[in-house]
Amino acid sequence: MQHFWQQLKEQKQSKPIFVLAPMADVTDASFRFIIAKYGKPDVMWTEFVSADGLFLGGKETLMKDLLFSPTERPIIAQFFTSKPDMMKKAAELARELGFDGIDINMGCPDKSIEKQGAGAAMIKNPQLARAVIRAAKEGAGDLPVSVKTRIGFNKNELDTWLPELLAEEPALITIHARTRKEMSKVPARWEEVKRAVCIRDAFETHARTVGNDHHTLIFGNGDALDIVDAEQKAKESGADGVMLGRAIFGNPWLFASEKRPADIASRLRVMVEHTYLFEKLLGSTKNFALMKKHYKAYVNGWDGAKELRIKLMEVGSAGEIEGIVEDYIIIHNNV
Repeated sequence: MQHFWQQLKEQKQSKPIFVLAPMADVTDASFRFIIAKYGKPDVMWTEFVSADGLFLGGKETLMKDLLFSPTERPIIAQFFTSKPDMMKKAAELARELGFDGIDINMGCPDKSIEKQGAGAAMIKNPQLARAVIRAAKEGAGDLPVSVKTRIGFNKNELDTWLPELLAEEPALITIHARTRKEMSKVPARWEEVKRAVCIRDAFETHARTVGNDHHTLIFGNGDALDIVDAEQKAKESGADGVMLGRAIFGNPWLFASEKRPADIASRLRVMVEHTYLFEKLLGSTKNFALMKKHYKAYVNGWDGAKELRIKLMEVGSAGEIEGIVEDYIIIHNNV
């Protein structure tokens, strides 16, 4: 039976697949709902969730990170752990919750996660990484399992690291085109995504000689400014798709055919809608201050934006945000 990645690849034919990156405290249920409404990508990811936390004492809080609406489909649940048994349980839970796939984070550079042996630390332990993938596939049943990773830990290790992942036959590997050491301090090296495609092709050509025709998609991630830029990066690298992250800030229209509205009033009212959703869906478990990074992105790029931002930073409820925005729109003659 075909999984959705294969179906999507066939539907897109020669065009790249565009997906939304998982970003902690950014791509939560409220923001994803807004993105799905105003500019849906081909596939969406949850924020990454601790598989250990789900089953070792933090499930009630973390379940909020696994909220999703039907409008977001297909949607992938992303987990991190260094414990195969925890990954298996997380994959089983994702299947029960109705997710369309499971993704394993093997690229996060957060030191607290690396101390657990998870995230980017998995690059240093390929055999454990492979065991975690196998456990995810066991728990996932017929759901596709994918991996998001980097080109290496302290140095470029793509030639040795990628074949280890490919050997476990994931549906997709997303390559963040930097090492863990580089964080996001240097430009993403898309020539390494191209190299990843070459490694994949050579690996699968050899596998076919022994009767294995499994195909793993390769996506690139890093510094894609918009869809036009992403298309160019996919064309130059040969990647099957591109994962976009930071470009979504303040721009839920990123993936839409009709781009961000020119009038400021429309953009501000979507920001208010986003705020109400955050309060409704996540207000009991997440700090309202998390919305402030969104206000910095939404309210940017026109005369008077700074003064409005300052006012928004001083309040702590959706009702107050709406009041400030509507007053601003009236005073500025519907901007």
